[in-house]
Amino acid sequence: MTDYSEEQRNELEAIESIYPDSFTVLSDEPTSFTITVTSDAAENGETAVEATLKFTYVEKYPDEAPLWEIHSQENLEDSDAEDILTLLQQQADENLGMVMIFTLVTAVQEKLNEMVDVKKNRREEEARRKEAEAEEAEKVLFQGTVVTIENFLAWKAKFELEMAELRRKRQKEEEQAGKPKLTGKQLFETDHNLDTSDIQFLEDTGNNVEVDESLFQDIEDLDLDEDDPDFDPLEMGSDED
Repeated sequence: MTDYSEEQRNELEAIESIYPDSFTVLSDEPTSFTITVTSDAAENGETAVEATLKFTYVEKYPDEAPLWEIHSQENLEDSDAEDILTLLQQQADENLGMVMIFTLVTAVQEKLNEMVDVKKNRREEEARRKEAEAEEAEKVLFQGTVVTIENFLAWKAKFELEMAELRRKRQKEEEQAGKPKLTGKQLFETDHNLDTSDIQFLEDTGNNVEVDESLFQDIEDLDLDEDDPDFDPLEMGSDED
């Protein structure tokens, strides 16, 4: 007949010697204790992941699995905690009939290290991705954007909209500032009275133009050397009397 109490006491002594700094007895009846498990990554400057496991012996342990729970945790995500509880169940099923606390704790230790490695790889991959994006952005900055039919048509449509909006604003500003100055053609088109203004002026003055006939007297007596090749009519009035 198996002496469960004896096996449990022996394992408890062994566990206490293996984990002297992280082992804590909570109660004797039933036997309950905690073991704090920390990832090895803390030694390499990485953020440590920690889980404090609480175990409780049942009457027929190790033929029956002990009870367990995550008593406390640090830097452990909820999804990771669920993975640890699933792992504990798997290990317990595989080790029924044998004392298993050391095996369970070792499995959790390896799982925490694996989780840290995964997170580290994710951070490194994210850093590489950001670095690649920064390098690509720098290339685009120096090389400029490659013109394609698609982005040219998009630019053209945007440009035309902006120009139409600019013309609309200018027209609105001109309307608010007052009527624009009309050209001569526009004045004649808008005011037909201008067509007859000169005729009307002549009619108002009687169409009479006075001529001073004395200006033309003795013009036949003037000696005009029109045949002289050096003749310059402008010099005639330049001599002083």
